[in-house]
Amino acid sequence: MPRKQRCRWIDGYPDHWEFSPEEASDKEPVVLSLDEFETIRLLDREGLTQEQCAERMGIARTTVTAIYELARRKLADALVDGRRLLIRGGNYRLNDQGTENISQKGLDSMRIAVTYENGEIFQHFGHTEQFKLYDVEDGKIVAEQIVPTNGSGHGALAGFLKAAQVDALICGGIGMGAQTALAEAGIRLYGGAAGSADAAAQALADGTLQYDPDARCDHHGEGHECGHHHGEGHECGHHHGKGLDCGHQEGDEGCLRHHGDRSV
Repeated sequence: MPRKQRCRWIDGYPDHWEFSPEEASDKEPVVLSLDEFETIRLLDREGLTQEQCAERMGIARTTVTAIYELARRKLADALVDGRRLLIRGGNYRLNDQGTENISQKGLDSMRIAVTYENGEIFQHFGHTEQFKLYDVEDGKIVAEQIVPTNGSGHGALAGFLKAAQVDALICGGIGMGAQTALAEAGIRLYGGAAGSADAAAQALADGTLQYDPDARCDHHGEGHECGHHHGEGHECGHHHGKGLDCGHQEGDEGCLRHHGDRSV
């Protein structure tokens, strides 16, 4: 019987999830898992030693060596063969992301987050400075809290929401990278919404929220506009329920095991 893999800690989600060569290739894309990406980030970008990397990720140095070597081979395949590179899945667990002061949600609660500014839905996800969180039970909002975000960039914000036990996000405009990060986190997205944050949260709880499933936010510097409009009465989907993590879990560690190549 194979030994169960130890969960690997990562500091957060990346801001960029896909890289493609200028010339299209018909070869299968290379999939770099998030724990493999973390070794590249810590060793090659941050300049940590393998011992320091192992301590940060909560694994043995020999495991870091194996993950890192596999990650480097994948990067070489992508560069030399001109293959598309995707960052997806893996065997990991997110650090707390500065959410220590956020209350725990109940076992039977669904937690909704809304990008928030002065009572309204803030329209630019990547620049969100506050979320308002709503805990819903039996279609009723039973708890609310306004929380400052921890960091900037959609990868950091998605990680923050994951650590805050959020099940669903209501927002205005949102880019594809942020959508990928939220999907990886198992958070359902209701984009293209506008108006009162409280009213939107209650509408989602009621299953009557109008939103735009094709909402996009392509920003190129300051002063950009995010297009959004109300959809045709799309209804709230089923929520995942009682756990923080979506996907398969490793024992009681809350470790995420997702699609894509399996790390060593």
